[in-house]
Amino acid sequence: MQAKKRQDNIARVATEFVSARRSASALVDYPGTMPAALAEAYAMQDAAIALADRVIAGWKVGRINPPLEGADRLAGPIFADQTFDAGETPRAMTVYAGGFAAAEAEFLLRIGTAPDPAKIEYTLAEATALIDRVCVGIEIASSPFGGINDHGPGVTISDFGNNNGLVIGPDIADWRDLDLNQWPVELTIDGASTGVATAAAMLDGPFGAARFLFELMAQRGIALTPGQWISTGAVSGVHQVEIGAQIAAIFDNRLTVACSIAAQ
Repeated sequence: MQAKKRQDNIARVATEFVSARRSASALVDYPGTMPAALAEAYAMQDAAIALADRVIAGWKVGRINPPLEGADRLAGPIFADQTFDAGETPRAMTVYAGGFAAAEAEFLLRIGTAPDPAKIEYTLAEATALIDRVCVGIEIASSPFGGINDHGPGVTISDFGNNNGLVIGPDIADWRDLDLNQWPVELTIDGASTGVATAAAMLDGPFGAARFLFELMAQRGIALTPGQWISTGAVSGVHQVEIGAQIAAIFDNRLTVACSIAAQ
């Protein structure tokens, strides 16, 4: 009986989140019993992915601090219909009115070679070798549930890891020869700086996020494919934004990617 209640709750949470996202309806309360463990949260995410039936263009990786169940990162899908190359004019990226909305400056890694689905442990060098392109970018974090980040990583995981889009900015040339962990990264909102940080403070940096994702997906039984993106974590923090805001992410004082914020 307990197992059935758990499965019913997983299905309910997944259904409610997918429905709210489709209708752009805010959720005042969490739509079910919050996950008690990371495995349950990922089961909710898996169920929601199946219900959404959308092409996955990549995966976002976020920080769990302090770590939970030995995990210091989490992951969620980035859908193809919300993944865009930055153009000359900042693209309007949508968020959920009445829900949670934020923008994050992130290093983006493209998978060049699919990881072995049976391999569950990687060195940093092994993970890096599977990457064929590195860009700067902006992750849009948004959920119909305004309290998504207030109840621990399980709740965040359960709604697609709080992802709602990705803007792919300029390529980083010769990235294999650079120490990206030392690059200053800044996010501005309506021209005002939110502060400058480096990836050196992000555990083992952006390529460590790739290592984490490869290991997690092998454990979850989810195949990763060449061409998929990895959004590696908010370098300068998660910054809440309002509809109408103008966002710019500046990397190493020379590479910039921008977008605006609009209602879903």
